[in-house]
Amino acid sequence: MEHEDLYNRKKFIKTGLITVAGSFALNLIPSCKEGEEEGQEVSPPEDLMQEHGLLNRILLIYDHCRMQLVNKAAFPMTAVASSAAIVRQFVEDYHEKQEENYLFPRFKKANQLTDLVNILLQQHQAGRTLTDKIIHLSKTSPVTEGDSKQLIDALTAFNVMYRPHEAREDTVLFPAFRKIVSGNEYDSLGEEFEKNEQKLFGKDGFDTMVGKVADIEKQLGIYDLTQFTPPI
Repeated sequence: MEHEDLYNRKKFIKTGLITVAGSFALNLIPSCKEGEEEGQEVSPPEDLMQEHGLLNRILLIYDHCRMQLVNKAAFPMTAVASSAAIVRQFVEDYHEKQEENYLFPRFKKANQLTDLVNILLQQHQAGRTLTDKIIHLSKTSPVTEGDSKQLIDALTAFNVMYRPHEAREDTVLFPAFRKIVSGNEYDSLGEEFEKNEQKLFGKDGFDTMVGKVADIEKQLGIYDLTQFTPPI
């Protein structure tokens, strides 16, 4: 009996030491979720592609508003004006400037995809002209039939250009970018992009813009994703 008690005490102490040591080790190692949140870095192309997702949601808003105009259906014109303001502030004055200042010059220097880069740059300039027109027409009151026709044409031209524009960047330009810069330069550009975004829009700038787009979608009644699922 005495030997059995001694064995049990030793077993209890050994088990306790293992448990304490294990707990100590777990406290030293962050969880996967914490590690991902603190150490996660987004590459320059991934960053730009996320922003393309935001632009795509605005293109859907433009599609909806254009159809309302075509059908002469009532809808809040402020949705167009607010969307165009996001395009001007976040897409054109920030996202496209990142491409123009950091990506396009490096492709030209490497003599890679220069024809594509030139077309993309021309389309950036055309997009800004269309945005000027959309902002002006969406703030006109009252909206005449002529204004409505011009706005329909501007929204259509914008969407027709930007869908292939961003698709070509996502599938051709961005994948090629990794091949023309060094690893260190690639990583430092990711940090530079993040600093620029925080400088202009604050720490949660992208999330704030996504929230603004979601508010416009809710205003128009197109936020619920299930409504786009076809009956099969």
